[in-house]
Amino acid sequence: MSATFQPLTQRSRVVSDKKMTFLERIYLPAILKGMSITLKHFFFVKKVSLRYPEVEKPRSAIYRGHHVLKRDDQGRERCTACGLCAVACPAEAITMIAGERKKGEESVYREEKYATVYEINMLRCIFCGDCEDACPKEAIFLTDRIVEADYLRKPFVFGKNELVEPMEKSKRIDVSKRQTPDVLKFKEQRQYSHNR
Repeated sequence: MSATFQPLTQRSRVVSDKKMTFLERIYLPAILKGMSITLKHFFFVKKVSLRYPEVEKPRSAIYRGHHVLKRDDQGRERCTACGLCAVACPAEAITMIAGERKKGEESVYREEKYATVYEINMLRCIFCGDCEDACPKEAIFLTDRIVEADYLRKPFVFGKNELVEPMEKSKRIDVSKRQTPDVLKFKEQRQYSHNR
């Protein structure tokens, strides 16, 4: 049984068997055309480099940079070590160990469960913001701060000492520009337990 194959389209392709000229065979016009483009970019295109420490490139208001673990209005850590940020992280950069709050630590930790160890491997992090979206307590945010460069790998595993914001309200990091107006309006309603 022999099968006859039909073309997929009704278009026929015209094949040209035109002989190349001498200049086309030695590729001289193509080389000269490519070199003219290269030289034009080299001499006439404006350079975009900046003198970085003195002049910073403007960034968006919602730039995703260094992470911060937020505190509530009373200075207590918001994180309850639920692990949703670690599950949502596509790069698996977040690790945590949960612990129970002891008697007398109510002013330090908001809930009965808290993160005794919270680490983010910044070399693995892709700054996608999924941890922000997954957090039900609004405990983790990406700020507009740049992660400092280093020659070693170990300083890029940030623990709670680098991530939790300070107790003093004057030194806290404002993340309100990362939130939509609808979210900010919702947070003004104190009757919801989420906003207390």
